[in-house]
Amino acid sequence: MQDLIIIGAGGFGREVKELIIDINQIKETYTIIGFIDDGIEAGTLIHNIPVLGNISYLNNLKTKPLLVVAIGDPKVKKSVVEKLAGFNFPSLIHPSVNRLGANISIGQGCIICRGNILTCDIVIEDFVILNLACTVGHDTIIKRYSSFMPSVNISGQVIIEEGVYGGTGAKIINNVTIGEQSIIGAGAVVAKSIPSHCTAVGIPAKPLSK
Repeated sequence: MQDLIIIGAGGFGREVKELIIDINQIKETYTIIGFIDDGIEAGTLIHNIPVLGNISYLNNLKTKPLLVVAIGDPKVKKSVVEKLAGFNFPSLIHPSVNRLGANISIGQGCIICRGNILTCDIVIEDFVILNLACTVGHDTIIKRYSSFMPSVNISGQVIIEEGVYGGTGAKIINNVTIGEQSIIGAGAVVAKSIPSHCTAVGIPAKPLSK
């Protein structure tokens, strides 16, 4: 069993705790020793697991546990990771995730939740989140720090640049690119490429602002 700390004690952090429990039911792998959260008082119990403190707490540890960053916002997630040099970040993949084919590459620090389906020839870079029941098609690349909320469907030959946020139920049609740090609104259908640093909503999705 390896000691592990969850960064983020909000709703998603609690869901990640449940994901780890499911992993441990298949093979005992991780011992959750606590949460880290800047907005919750140290000593608070969440699901009987203590909040240990804020990010600075980690700097005083003599031995470094594994960390998982349970933060959905790509910009916040990136800023937290960049403060945590020297730590290791396992990728947490729910036992129910269906990896259908060959050549699926998953980087460090990823969180892939219950019910995801990954087909083949997929690259998922570091610190990507795929929340509940997402699908990812063939020859798709998802770059670092991107986060997708439940039931996002990503078709084949899609390029997702760094730091993209996909809202619940969004659908991304094949052969498009989503520019870095863009936001795809909940329920949007992306039929054409979306530029960087914008918010796109609607059916078909159109950029609203930059």
